[in-house]
Amino acid sequence: VQLVESGGGLVQPGGSLQLSCSYSGFSLDDYAIGWFRQAPGKEREGVSCFSDIDGSVYYGEPAKSRFTVAASYRENTVSLRIISLEPEDTAIYYCTAMKTKRCDGDSRAVRSWGQGTQVTVSS
Repeated sequence: VQLVESGGGLVQPGGSLQLSCSYSGFSLDDYAIGWFRQAPGKEREGVSCFSDIDGSVYYGEPAKSRFTVAASYRENTVSLRIISLEPEDTAIYYCTAMKTKRCDGDSRAVRSWGQGTQVTVSS
């Protein structure tokens, strides 16, 4: 199982960006793919997930209104698009393979973690 994130960077408040997770060694028929983030001084939190069974799932109000998760089966990628970025979105964003093909926002349900990609929202 391998997961590689890309697309992070420095973004101004109000801007948008798209993170991409390239996965290999498994398919979405095996495991769901989750997105977690960890802000400075805070615990990791689940923000979104995609699975064949659950489709697109969002955890928490910011994610429900400003995040969009989507899968490309042909390219073996799962993307996370974030709009109207706020300084509070500053965090390391991790792509994960869950232990099952069901989505779960609990980090204890994660099988494998990517290396993470830094997103910084600042003017």
